[in-house]
Amino acid sequence: MCQAVAPEVYRLDPTTGRNEMGEVELSRRLRAAAARGAAGCPEGAITVHPEPQEPEDLDLGPVGLWTFALEELPLDRMRDVAAEIETLGYGTLWFGEAFGRESLTQAAMLLGATERMVIATGIACIYGRDPVTMAQAQRTLAGAFPGRFLLGLGLSAPMAVQRVRRQEFVRPLKTMREYLDAMDAAPLGPDLKRAPRRVIAALGPKMLALAAERAWGALPYLVPVEHTALARERMGSGALLAVEQAVVLDSDLTRARDVARAHVAGYLRVPHYVTSLRALGFTEDQLVGGGSDEVVDALVAWGDLDTVVSRVRKHREAGADHVCLQVLPTDPGGVPLREWRELAAALL
Repeated sequence: MCQAVAPEVYRLDPTTGRNEMGEVELSRRLRAAAARGAAGCPEGAITVHPEPQEPEDLDLGPVGLWTFALEELPLDRMRDVAAEIETLGYGTLWFGEAFGRESLTQAAMLLGATERMVIATGIACIYGRDPVTMAQAQRTLAGAFPGRFLLGLGLSAPMAVQRVRRQEFVRPLKTMREYLDAMDAAPLGPDLKRAPRRVIAALGPKMLALAAERAWGALPYLVPVEHTALARERMGSGALLAVEQAVVLDSDLTRARDVARAHVAGYLRVPHYVTSLRALGFTEDQLVGGGSDEVVDALVAWGDLDTVVSRVRKHREAGADHVCLQVLPTDPGGVPLREWRELAAALL
């Protein structure tokens, strides 16, 4: 079978009818064919060891945007908004994946609508694609847009996986590790000049360690500055730490806290976010009813521009390489272009 799949690599012994190659070195040109042939070997007896490859250079910039707002826009409008975000000077545009557009297809559209900015999935759910498909999509986008695509991987939440995707949510750390193993072993081609980058959505110490070991780094979501300091300590100095920070640009205390609490309340129904906040010292009483003022204020930077600038600075001082701002508009269905423009003027 391996010879039928990749005849340019595998030769059959005319006497035995089997491939008897032993160990050989392959040129980069033949590695993809060799990997496809190995995948077709019925006995699973062929292993193609990856050639060490320098990782791609990606410049995320110190500040980016993280948003769900683009999912609801018509495609032409989405492209126009993405192009404006780039002109404002943001280094990276992150977007989530929930019940709207498929994230890797959306990444392709956003990459095509922009010229320089990095486009990052934050995150692409691993339950939504088998690992070979994920690796193929990553390499396709990295090859088409060199230095501009970052694959953020995550497990999503039990509710979304079990109720929506009809799959079993089990043992997150083991599941992620095995998924990365399968991505790395996928028979892929064509070859790329540089290895594409990936990050992992991580909160707890073991997942953060995995992100440092098996990826470029981590994307912690819904975390206070205290978590950023702990994450940097746990991952070491060499791993990328990109931190999501929710923002409400409104100095009216009641209105701003209402918007912030509505955002936080939804996540306080997700077990791993509650576990993460408990580990940081928040009590059970503080994590019910949408969260206490202390919880809301720690997770959402609300107020004027100076407040947001200060929060970004604190994350950076705590060890973040990159802070992606999620602006929570007072109009839940709106696109916060005004806030993005004001933040760009203050931060970039």
